[in-house]
Amino acid sequence: MGSRTALRTTAVGIVSATLIAGVGPVASAGTGGLRFVDITGDGGTTLKANVITPAGADGTRRYPLLVFPTSWGMPQVEYLAQARRLADSGYVVVGYNVRGFWQSGGEIEVAGPPDVADASRVIDWALAHTPADAERIGMGGVSYGAGISLLTAAQDERVRAVAALSGWADLIGSIYSGRTQHTQAAALLDGASLVTGRQSAEVREIFEAFRSSDLSKEDAMLAWGKKRSATTYLDRLNDNATAVLLANAWGDSVFPPNQYADFYEKLTGPKRLQFRPGDHATAELTGLLGLPNDVWTDTERWFDRHLKGEENGIDREQPVRLKSRSTGGYEGYPDWKSVGATNRKIALAGSTTIRANVNSGADGGLVLLSGLLDQIAKVPPMASIPLLPRRWAAVWESGTYRTAQQVRGTARLHTTLTPTAGSGTLIAYLYDVGPLGLGKLVSSAPYTFHGRTPHQPFGVDLQLFSTAYDVPAGHRLALVVDTVDPLYAEHNPTGAQLTFSSPANDPSYVSVPLREQ
Repeated sequence: MGSRTALRTTAVGIVSATLIAGVGPVASAGTGGLRFVDITGDGGTTLKANVITPAGADGTRRYPLLVFPTSWGMPQVEYLAQARRLADSGYVVVGYNVRGFWQSGGEIEVAGPPDVADASRVIDWALAHTPADAERIGMGGVSYGAGISLLTAAQDERVRAVAALSGWADLIGSIYSGRTQHTQAAALLDGASLVTGRQSAEVREIFEAFRSSDLSKEDAMLAWGKKRSATTYLDRLNDNATAVLLANAWGDSVFPPNQYADFYEKLTGPKRLQFRPGDHATAELTGLLGLPNDVWTDTERWFDRHLKGEENGIDREQPVRLKSRSTGGYEGYPDWKSVGATNRKIALAGSTTIRANVNSGADGGLVLLSGLLDQIAKVPPMASIPLLPRRWAAVWESGTYRTAQQVRGTARLHTTLTPTAGSGTLIAYLYDVGPLGLGKLVSSAPYTFHGRTPHQPFGVDLQLFSTAYDVPAGHRLALVVDTVDPLYAEHNPTGAQLTFSSPANDPSYVSVPLREQ
């Protein structure tokens, strides 16, 4: 047995024991209960799975079916706590380890066609071997499980409802937004898969092309990502009228919220969008451990309404629900465009030149950790705005606000950029600045360009990552732009400079969306 296989085998036992211990006794009375089974997936691949049926299930009635593919790097027992709760309320629940991870067979395909085919095979198996109702099928999951669930619902019209938690609808728009490699996020995914799974040759090639910034392979990488994005199959989801719940965290450093919001607006069937403070999958974590969790509560309500037909009121609530990073309550909106009802522009006047290749001290933090700290302690990444070296950071500030400013939605940067090289990277940050000059990060986003003519100006339009943040009265907002952030790859040649200007016929600004007062 190889060292990596031995590590997986040992780790799966430890993680499984921990999760099972956390959810207490999982077996129910009667003929229902927990079973660990092998399911034959696409091409004969063995998928390790667990099944929980309602207590007292005796074959005389059918129950709605829920299928949960595991998250990236997680073992098959990931959803046991929630599976038990759902089974107790009358669902057949099947959780399975996706191909290529842990003890399941095959290789990692990153939600490719074999993964989607596997999910349909799991549904087939459940209909043949459990008291599942073929007319009432739902899918859901966290992260990787969310992406596979959306893709499967687009391809398999039997899936009537989906709960996609901390997932993606646009894979390229997630880890390659602004044409910039999200290197920390990619390294996290790559490393976790090397420890817990087996990458296919194609996946290994994609990771290598992503890391090397080989533009000759960019088109192939984009096509690969498009095949694995639910946005590509939006028409099929709409034709199927699938009921789609999308939930994510404002600070998700793997799958930023913008791509979910854009996807939500294009769905035409029953839909719900929920954003909360946190980082990747942190909002759902306590629920996976069997503790009270509002994400999972709403997930069950969503399935109850669309698979059981229960009149629980979830479809009469405002479909867009947001929790501000600054306050504890939820806000409801009729649609995404109503979130930031008004926009306030901050002028980016003058001409400013910065040098590249140095981190100015403004950055987006660390993958997984920064958003979690913001969620728990309301402490986002910070920077002293007056002390940022103007040699490497361009800074513009608003006036002091006399009343609190409730930032909601997606801030947008428009500027004119003149580079000294044909390729380059910039990162824009929006800060809440207090009286002493300490800036708390409100939002940020990277932007990379290639193939530009040196010393020739061009327009830049960049969406910052969506958020909900309250700027206190007496504070101001600052836009900071620099060229280096540990979260992202930098494409500025050594010694490059970037000049930002604001022509009279095309003034530069950052547009900040505000909640209607």
